[in-house]
Amino acid sequence: MRDGYRILDADRHVIEPLDLWKVHLEPELRAHAPYLAYAGEGEPLADRVAYAGPEGLVPLPPRPMIDGRPLHHRMSARAWRAVASAGRRRSAWLARLGPLELPQAHIADMDREGIDVAFLYPTIALMLLGTAPLDPALAGALARAYNTWLRGFCDHEPRRLRGVALMSPHDPAQMVPELARAAALGFRAVVLRPNPVAGRTLGDPAYEAFWAECERRSIAVAIHEGAHASLPTAGGDRFHSRFALHACSHPMEQMMALLALIEGGVLERHPGLRVAFLEAGCGWLPYWLWRLDEIEYRSLAEEVAPHVRREPSVYFRRQCFVEIEPDEPHLEHGIPWLGEGNAIFGTDFPHIDHDAGMVERALALRGRLPGEALRKILWDNAARFYGIEE
Repeated sequence: MRDGYRILDADRHVIEPLDLWKVHLEPELRAHAPYLAYAGEGEPLADRVAYAGPEGLVPLPPRPMIDGRPLHHRMSARAWRAVASAGRRRSAWLARLGPLELPQAHIADMDREGIDVAFLYPTIALMLLGTAPLDPALAGALARAYNTWLRGFCDHEPRRLRGVALMSPHDPAQMVPELARAAALGFRAVVLRPNPVAGRTLGDPAYEAFWAECERRSIAVAIHEGAHASLPTAGGDRFHSRFALHACSHPMEQMMALLALIEGGVLERHPGLRVAFLEAGCGWLPYWLWRLDEIEYRSLAEEVAPHVRREPSVYFRRQCFVEIEPDEPHLEHGIPWLGEGNAIFGTDFPHIDHDAGMVERALALRGRLPGEALRKILWDNAARFYGIEE
C-alpha cells in the first residue's frame, strides 16, 4: 500500500532463465530449447560492438535464438545497440534488486514502489510464440514448460506474485487441455499474443472451445503484444526500423485484436468472458470505439448481425479492460468516457520502455481524475479482472 492506496500491478514481466526450457521441455524436444548467441565473427565490427569503454570495445549482448533464428525479427544491429544502451543505463538501479531471474528481486522492487500484488507476464516466452514458422507441437511444449517454471517462481511468495499462464494458438486443439492444466496449477489468468497464426485471428472458429472454457472456468484473458515478431504484425509489411515496428505493433495489434473478438462474435457468444488489452495505453480506444460504433456499425450492422448484436462499445464496457499509461494525455477525459471500471494499471517492470517511478506517476493522477477513479484503476478494476476475492 502507498499513500492510502492498495496497488495491483496488472502487467509485470519476468526475465526467464533460458535453461528453464532445457529443464522443463520434454526430453525429445530439448534440442529445440532457446539459447543465446553473439553476432558472428564474420560480421562487420560495427555490428558486433555495443560501445567503446575504458576497457576497450564492448561487444553487443547475445541475442536469444531458437533453431538458428533470432527471436527479435528485423532487429538491426543499430537497434540492438540502442536497446543494449538503454538497458545499460538502467542497470544501476536494477542491480540493487538482485538478479531479475529471482522472485526476490521482484519483491524488493514491489516493496520499494508500494505494490501489494503483481501479475507476472513472460518476456522471452512471449517472443518464442511470436516466431513463425513454428512447429505447433513445439510451440505448445514451449508454453507448457514456461507455465511449469512460472508456477515454481510464484511459489516463493504466492500471495503477492501471481502468474499468468501462456497459451499457444499455434495448435488450437491443445489450448483447452493446457488451460485445464494451468487452472490445476492455480493460474487464474492466461495471456495470448494478438497476432494472426496460420491465418487465424482471435475470432477464428478454431478457438471457440478455448473461449468457452475460459468463460466456464472464469479465467481472465490478457492480450499482450511484443514487437519484432515474425508472425504477421502491424507495420511489418512496410517498415524495417525498431522505431516504426515498435510504434505500430502495440496499439495497432490491440485495435485489431479487439475488432477480431467483436467481429468474430466471441464477446457476443461469451458475455462472461473477461479480456484485457495490455501495454498499449488507452488513447487508441476512444477513437476506435467511436469509429466502430458510429462509422462501421451504424452503416454495416446488417452484415455482421448474426454475431454482433450490440454496438462495439457496449461489448468493451461490459467485459473488457485496458491498461493505461500514467503519462498519457487526456486521461481525465478518456477514462470517464470509457468507463471508470474498465481501466487498470501496470508497471511493465523491468522492460526498458518504462522507467522506475511508475507508481509515483500513477499517484500523480489524483488531481486529474474524478472521484474514486484512481482507486479503481490502482486496485478495484484489476482485482475484478483477475478474479481476486476481497
